Amino acid sequence: MTIQEQALKLHRQWNGKLETIPKAPLASREDLALAYTPGVAEPCKEIFHRPEAAYEYTMKANTVAVVSDGSAVLGLGNIGPLAAMPVMEGKAALFKSFGGVNAVPICLDTQDTEEIIETVVRLAPSFGGINLEDISAPRCFEIERRLNERLNIPVFHDDQHGTAIVVLAGVINALKLTGKSSASAKVVINGAGSAGIAIANLLLSYGFSDVTMCDIHGILGSEPADLNWMQQEMLPRLNPRKLQGDLSQALIQADIFIGVSAPHIVSGEMVASMAKDSILFAMANPVPEILPEDAKAAGARIVGTGRSDFPNQVNNVLVFPGIFKGALEARATHITERMKIAAALAIAALVPEARLSEDYILPEAFDPQVSEAVSRAVKEHLS
Repeated sequence: MTIQEQALKLHRQWNGKLETIPKAPLASREDLALAYTPGVAEPCKEIFHRPEAAYEYTMKANTVAVVSDGSAVLGLGNIGPLAAMPVMEGKAALFKSFGGVNAVPICLDTQDTEEIIETVVRLAPSFGGINLEDISAPRCFEIERRLNERLNIPVFHDDQHGTAIVVLAGVINALKLTGKSSASAKVVINGAGSAGIAIANLLLSYGFSDVTMCDIHGILGSEPADLNWMQQEMLPRLNPRKLQGDLSQALIQADIFIGVSAPHIVSGEMVASMAKDSILFAMANPVPEILPEDAKAAGARIVGTGRSDFPNQVNNVLVFPGIFKGALEARATHITERMKIAAALAIAALVPEARLSEDYILPEAFDPQVSEAVSRAVKEHLS
């Protein structure tokens, strides 16, 4: 039986990956009186007079909404809200298993920006945070930005920032091995969607100064192109050397390649044109921009992918459970750039210097220290 056949069989058997389990005992009249009427009126009155008491008396304190419109699901594209449900259920299961955070999948039957924003605003009182998931660019940027303006709970688009944080963590450790620095390293990002733009933003915030971004048409800014508003907003911060041409031109003497794009678009010749001790994160799934063995054969020193069957898996599960765990425990209202950088540094630090190697630059997804370390870093860098 293939993994696809087995997954289909198990999902049918599970009939969904989540269930609701009450914490309150409900085995007697007294239990009912305490958990429901008349006892439940007391916490209701407390919250009415002191709204922040919702964090003491309800599940809001440790619960996030996983919100999607199904417009950009994994490698499947715009499959809609119903077909997106298995992914959102899976995400909720990861929140609980890796961070101890409750999560509720909410798939919205609209892809209208205004309707999504208004719906999430109205749902927000039930939750301590909002995790946006698999919403296509450029709508995802506006949705996240405006929800952050309107809500006093953390809003986090994991496709953007979870990816950016784990990439930065990996890059930090790769730089240690190669002796390169963020101030001088030349970075090329291929893919100018939600993940690519978030990665560029976070690398620039961390201290990288030479970041060039490419899309299917070539280097952004090298010639007139139909760019969305977010890409236009990024342009002044990108491509300081004013490079022209396509991805192959951008990669000449580049130190770091980060791919969030498409399979097999990086050749061995392109890797060979990069600087000595090059670093490649080829994260297209399930087939990366270049296979690790091909990149290494062409001269790359460190290669990461999004896959678990290759070394250096660049996996968001290292990030989002701990980010929300820390934000919820601290009752943070927003997740800041400072928190994101602190989370990346915490993840990188979980690989001891003595064990750091070309094939081990990130902790394993199942390392029990990860979510606690990220949570602690978030709480220590609230402002």
